[in-house]
Amino acid sequence: MTGSVHTATAVSAAARYAGARVRRVEDPRLLTGQGTFVDDVVRPRMVHACFVRSPFPRARILGIDASAALALDGVHAVFVAADLNPDVHEAWYGILGKNVPDTPRPPLAEDEVRFVGDPVALVIAENRYVAEDAVDLVEVDYDPLPAVADYAGAQETDELVHEAYPNNLAGGFRGSPVDAVDAACASAAHVVAETFFQQAYAPVPMETRGIVVEWAGGELTIWVASQAPHEVRAFAARLLGLPENRVRAIMRDTGGGFGQKVNPMREDMCIMLAARKVPGAIKWIEDRRENLMAANQARHAHGYTRFAFDEDARIVAAQIEYTQDVGAYPTPWPVGTSAAVGMLFPGPYRIPTATWSTWSVFSNTVGLSAYRGPWQFESVAREVLLDIAARRLGLDPADLRRRNFLANADMPYQNPAGFLYNHLSPREVFEAGLAKLDYDAFRREQAAAREQGRYLGVGTASYVEPTASAMGFYATEGATIRIEPSGKVNVYLAGGSTGNSLETTAVQLTADALGVDLADVNTIQGDTAVTPFGGGTGGSRSGSMIAGAVQETGAQLRERIIAIAAHLLEAPAENIELARGRATVQGDPSPGLSVAEIAAVAYFEPDKLPKEVPPGLEASGRYQAKDMMQWANATHVCTCEVDIVTGVVTLLRYIVSEDVGPMINPNIVEGQVAGGTVQGIGGALYENLVYDADGNPLATTFLDYLVPTMAEVPLIEIVHLETPGSGPGGYKGAGEGGAIGAPPAIINAVADALAPFGVTITRLPVTPASIVDLLVSARAQSA
Repeated sequence: MTGSVHTATAVSAAARYAGARVRRVEDPRLLTGQGTFVDDVVRPRMVHACFVRSPFPRARILGIDASAALALDGVHAVFVAADLNPDVHEAWYGILGKNVPDTPRPPLAEDEVRFVGDPVALVIAENRYVAEDAVDLVEVDYDPLPAVADYAGAQETDELVHEAYPNNLAGGFRGSPVDAVDAACASAAHVVAETFFQQAYAPVPMETRGIVVEWAGGELTIWVASQAPHEVRAFAARLLGLPENRVRAIMRDTGGGFGQKVNPMREDMCIMLAARKVPGAIKWIEDRRENLMAANQARHAHGYTRFAFDEDARIVAAQIEYTQDVGAYPTPWPVGTSAAVGMLFPGPYRIPTATWSTWSVFSNTVGLSAYRGPWQFESVAREVLLDIAARRLGLDPADLRRRNFLANADMPYQNPAGFLYNHLSPREVFEAGLAKLDYDAFRREQAAAREQGRYLGVGTASYVEPTASAMGFYATEGATIRIEPSGKVNVYLAGGSTGNSLETTAVQLTADALGVDLADVNTIQGDTAVTPFGGGTGGSRSGSMIAGAVQETGAQLRERIIAIAAHLLEAPAENIELARGRATVQGDPSPGLSVAEIAAVAYFEPDKLPKEVPPGLEASGRYQAKDMMQWANATHVCTCEVDIVTGVVTLLRYIVSEDVGPMINPNIVEGQVAGGTVQGIGGALYENLVYDADGNPLATTFLDYLVPTMAEVPLIEIVHLETPGSGPGGYKGAGEGGAIGAPPAIINAVADALAPFGVTITRLPVTPASIVDLLVSARAQSA
């Protein structure tokens, strides 16, 4: 799936595994079907849950009759809002804290349903088959109401999604006053402005949402598909008013998350609340239709964007006015996170003046949640507008960017929205990507193809990516490392791995930190009963934060091992070398002591230890990030061919030139980049969580919701540049970039192919039908 060019940097002599293409330690378990996903969990007397969901986008609930369902053999209970909602104690998320002005989050719909798929009742039965049959027997008396189906007009209608929010506005933010941008535009040589529209699409992980909750002995145990098991535990404790030490969350294997599984959603709340009302554990496994209908959407937004240029085509001012659809029940509070769209809009360019505004608007559709690069719209708007501007200014888009790029030599640099960039290489990765393509050669090939009636195009998209934030909930990460009496090593971490290989990452880092063999290290993650608190997987934080936690903890243990070895070998500690699982004395040919021998003394012969060293070999540490962000950056380069009769787009080459700092494991980084890129390809060309004008979803199966397959995805070629960050090991994040850069690069490639026709693309997705319509319109205008 991937090819790469790797520009290596020097690695510490002590690093035996970091930077190496180590095979994933998870794979033997997963590839042989021995993983443990939520649906694999079976508990005594376990019952199964299924939801009664609204068929209307908006309606009053006049009554619910569950008598027929309750009469069905095998049905244990039917819960409605009056049974569960009053038991909610608190329902806020740790990622934002309890003091944010949050949006509504009832477990079950109360007086009114607000989107198709809104959970109205919860059926509990002896198995899923009976539960689904019972759902059909629950009679709900609805009084349909006019729906706010289109968020773009939601602020002008008299209908309200939530009565407490006038004009259907969840909230908004403004950056600096627009006056300076207006003044710059008034005197600029060129001003280019467009409004861009992006469709709703969704993460669609291979494994849908799932949860098993068991209340027994005064304790709540939760098995869950999650990116953040400690957040699940904390949320459940808050929800039910329980002490955290009476709640345990267990996350074994999770088949994809992409932001959808960071925070518990309303269905999870229902299962947690119902668990204390039934005699056994409750399992709920979401089916694919539910996932597409009710597991939230992302990306649905539009934005007015404007650039002002001087006579030399240098950007003098920029503006974005961003409006996003947050649906009926967003997760979490969407207003604060939307500010990132405005603050990142200047991207990797030197822009002296900028302003922004963001607005979050309710609609009677499924709610908004995080999805791999939630601020991604800023790159779509900026990069597509730059290509449009280049054509209007008579410049090659690459040339226009070169006149405005920041370079590594410009770091640190504060963008006009206040973000301080550092350790970035935007111009460098751009040039490396174009060199990999041989940009000039492609332009010659394109010209020759046009003479033959074939339309090829090339597009680029460059961006900066904030990773490993030092803010609040995400600022720290803990680790516990125990060297067992046998010399084998266990490293305990919060976890949250959803296919992003955190197990392999932890094992590599720990082996290096302690100077032991990779095969001697095991990691335990995802069980809040035994692992230290951690923020989970989100914000491209895991690699950097795990590295910090292992470094803090491993240093303690390494010092202790060396102290014991120095004492037993009668040598100064500074002369002890610890490598390949053995402590030796520099210049001494004797074999020294193995870590297993040192561990045996530490546990079984404490009287032989130095006085200052405690028995055992176990330590816990906590890393706190110092810088506000670790910044990564990349350029995507895409070439394509467009059939002007059918509108079909064929991707020819796809190159990602990226700088995520030194790589703990290039295989894992490239997997993350490729996976995100494929999701971005889907967002550009195929995926569309579309609703009709009345608010009814039209894409609730894979027959209607199209995702790219191997047939549509080209080889993804990857070029690595490595500018170390300021965190441990210089590691940055790599989880979200692919999904950010792909849509604008593809749009620009398609628009470049169609440039002879004067086509301007401002709406996603770019489907064959939309391309044909654009060509017809362009021909009509030129006639």
